[in-house]
Amino acid sequence: MTLYDLKPRFQALLRPFVAWLAGAGVTANAVTIFACIVSLAIGGVLAAYAPSRALFLLLPPWLFLRMALNAVDGMLAREFGQKSDLGAYLNELTDVIADAALYLPFALMAPFAPAWVVIAVLLAGLSEMAGMLGPTIGATRRYDGPVGKSDRALLFGALGLWLGLDLPTPAWLAAVMPILAALLAWTIVNRVRAGLAGSRRGAAT
Repeated sequence: MTLYDLKPRFQALLRPFVAWLAGAGVTANAVTIFACIVSLAIGGVLAAYAPSRALFLLLPPWLFLRMALNAVDGMLAREFGQKSDLGAYLNELTDVIADAALYLPFALMAPFAPAWVVIAVLLAGLSEMAGMLGPTIGATRRYDGPVGKSDRALLFGALGLWLGLDLPTPAWLAAVMPILAALLAWTIVNRVRAGLAGSRRGAAT
């Protein structure tokens, strides 16, 4: 189970706002691009001013808002006839780009080892690729855990809050990234297995 399983309840809360956006002419693709641009800007600021900690307080509220915007663009696409091939590409690509922009600045912060931060970000991107490949073999888009996109946002938001409040950073905190990398590798395996089990080819054999 991941935070993704709570998405239907979250969407229900957002539905009136999404309807208002649709009525105002806001498109799903515009929301997707806006979220990516802001993520790139925040990531750039964090990297430019590292090792300053205070700016990491930007992460928790933005990651929550970004999660909301991700739900908004999906609802605009599905419920208001805005689905498009371009939107499908934008949705997947901008998520990976935004994640990298927001999470890579942790490589500049003690006590995190830069190599492990880069590995975790790379595995996060591969986990999304493993999920999106499901439809190519006749399966569904996979969101299996243990570490989905929302779970990563929760973790990095908590770490951003920790750094932003200038709390002590004991040496054991460095273990967070290797553990995250291991969980992401597990997530990739789970998504590949679930995709194969749910594919038309797998059902036929």
